Amino acid sequence: MPSPVPRNSVVIVGAGISGLSAAWELSGGANGPTDATPRIEIIEASEHVGGLTGTREFAERTVDLGADGFLGRRPEVVTLARELGIENQLEAINASGASLFLRGKLYELPTGLILGVPTSPKSLRSLRGLSWRARRAARRDYYLPRKFKVNGDVSIGAIVRAKLGEELALQVIEPMIGGIQAGRIDDLSAQSVFPALVTAAKSGGSLMRAMAKLGAAQPGPSNAAPKSQGAMFYSLQSGVGSLATALAEQLESRGVVLRRSTPVTALRRSVDEHYPWEVDTASTTTRANALIVATPAVVTGQLLGSHDARLKALLQIDSAGAVMVCFHVPRNEANLPSHGTGVLVPLATPWHDGESMMITAVTFLDRKWPRLMRDDDCVLRAHVGRIDDIRWEGMSDADLTTRVAKELATLFGSWPLESDSFVARWPNGLPQYRVGHEELVRNAKDAAGKLRIALAGNAYDGVGIPASVGSGRKAAQHVKTFLDA
Repeated sequence: MPSPVPRNSVVIVGAGISGLSAAWELSGGANGPTDATPRIEIIEASEHVGGLTGTREFAERTVDLGADGFLGRRPEVVTLARELGIENQLEAINASGASLFLRGKLYELPTGLILGVPTSPKSLRSLRGLSWRARRAARRDYYLPRKFKVNGDVSIGAIVRAKLGEELALQVIEPMIGGIQAGRIDDLSAQSVFPALVTAAKSGGSLMRAMAKLGAAQPGPSNAAPKSQGAMFYSLQSGVGSLATALAEQLESRGVVLRRSTPVTALRRSVDEHYPWEVDTASTTTRANALIVATPAVVTGQLLGSHDARLKALLQIDSAGAVMVCFHVPRNEANLPSHGTGVLVPLATPWHDGESMMITAVTFLDRKWPRLMRDDDCVLRAHVGRIDDIRWEGMSDADLTTRVAKELATLFGSWPLESDSFVARWPNGLPQYRVGHEELVRNAKDAAGKLRIALAGNAYDGVGIPASVGSGRKAAQHVKTFLDA
């Protein structure tokens, strides 16, 4: 009598949104597990699941520590919420628009910008803080555009500087697109971060006219999911961080093993024909038919680099740290602009004694999300940190909060120096999609696939929550092909 075929086993390293989403897809997605579903084990180094998401109670509200919303026009999170049975938790954004701090004043960001790139000279009329040189550069691109040839992958900065000039690049475009990635437009790959910009630049002629023809664009790789109907942005009634909690609970009810506070120490090849991988922790070894590695790129490179040079190259993907300082103040003490959901602050905005401001953006959380709105008080948070600005790392929470409060007073004219607040630090949270990123990722995924490994996470397919969900689910689909082979 033939021996029974051993049950398939898949180990997922990392319990961020991508790793949890991979486990959801692998365990049957909306339909749930079947007799053919493999044994699934998620191993997470920290006690926390959800990666760069999380929530806490503050000012009698549940507020997010990481991303407070996600693109609604991408379907991944909305679809996942429906499958989890928490679709009724979706909350559409309640306001739109923002302001830009230029030459010491706040100006309402005009319509007609696509990720900061203007689509006509008219779209810049209301930004009176721009110089006549910047306006002339916009008119020149619209009527007498400079030639610029895109050869291979180039930076966002190379395109917008050549076509629109220095001031528009640094004062308008970088605060928007650079802020999303916590990076610099002169380093960020246009193809990986802003593919619509590459398409527009390749069309020749005016960059602004070409962008206008393309319409709305979203950041992220060119293989992003198609747009869907609905609100532009959503959150969840219990915060974006509650998505990971719901996922973890339902995965464990499906029999998925979730191990927290357990760093993986090695990923080893095995001589076992059925289980070609062994996953080591300090106290255990788990055998697996296939792996999904959903850790930060540097960790993935450390774990897998000895198996292929193309995987070791993942060590080249560096990450920017960021910090959020959240404030709760009486509404009559918050001298905020009447318009929009926040403020963008260009890099190198002067501060005191030759220093620049640390704040890169401010979000009015209670304006964005109805669940956070109260009549008598407001909640906002300031964003600090970029890939080349790590001043916050050497500051205590108290010193950082004081510094940020003083900068808010400069932005808004006044701000209480003492108020309820907290600091959320995310060291090395946002991977940098530098020039050449797409090729590096393609090579790494190809090498991983040959080893029956799928890669997932915000280092590969986009940094937003929808992209992370999609990355995990695609990785699981790849693993299914390994198991079926």
